[in-house]
Amino acid sequence: MASGLWYFQERQYSDDYNWMGTPTWESLHPTTFHRVLRNDGFLVGWSDVRVNALWVSYQLNAVEDTRIGARPNFQADWRTLWPVGTDEYSGSGYDRGHLAPNYAIAAVHGRSAQLHTFRMSNMAPQRPDLNRQLWQRLEESVMDHFAPRFERLQVITGPVFPESFMDNVFNRVGLVEIPEAFYKIIVVPHAETPLALAFIMPQTVRGNEPLDDYLVSIDQVEARTGLDFFPDLAQDVEQRLESRIDTQDWALEEVAKRPGRFQ
Repeated sequence: MASGLWYFQERQYSDDYNWMGTPTWESLHPTTFHRVLRNDGFLVGWSDVRVNALWVSYQLNAVEDTRIGARPNFQADWRTLWPVGTDEYSGSGYDRGHLAPNYAIAAVHGRSAQLHTFRMSNMAPQRPDLNRQLWQRLEESVMDHFAPRFERLQVITGPVFPESFMDNVFNRVGLVEIPEAFYKIIVVPHAETPLALAFIMPQTVRGNEPLDDYLVSIDQVEARTGLDFFPDLAQDVEQRLESRIDTQDWALEEVAKRPGRFQ
């Protein structure tokens, strides 16, 4: 009875925060192995090797009232094997970059979920020009442009590391490995004809580049991360959705060059 209830609850969380299955690894390796941390409003695929999330998954919908509460304080997360302190990034030159975004999660999922976005397991080291400009512009476009346009979105986001683990093993902020780039996958989960956009943004950006300079296919994200997204998709739908870059219907040109709020 207890195990059946646990399975039902876990499946419910998976269905609430993931479309077409929880991300998993293409092949089992120490750098792709991860465990799922559950939060209000989003899930985290946490790597105790990288001391970093490999992916964060959440769903958004259009909301009329986007006012959110005061910005919370950062919190250590007791669930991570290695302790990541709230001041870990001090003096490093890197921002504590949100993966599940404060604004969108708070507006859609409420105050408790907003507090959970400030757990250190939801942070990754981001250069200021990326975090405060280009990445912020993409997050704002997802919530303020794509969500109202399509009503419901599935978003998966996370870091990209160099191909060779040993080349980057000591490149860390405290215990946290520093990514070379970040990806974001946005899906409109229509039953028969889903739509998708994917981006990979390197740490070296200036911040004022057009968003569409960083468009990639989902297959390219999978190749760079070793992860398998949307594993429950039918093979023909998966091939069509993940192999190509198709911006039709997104009106991306309306926001690609729009300045962010910190510029």
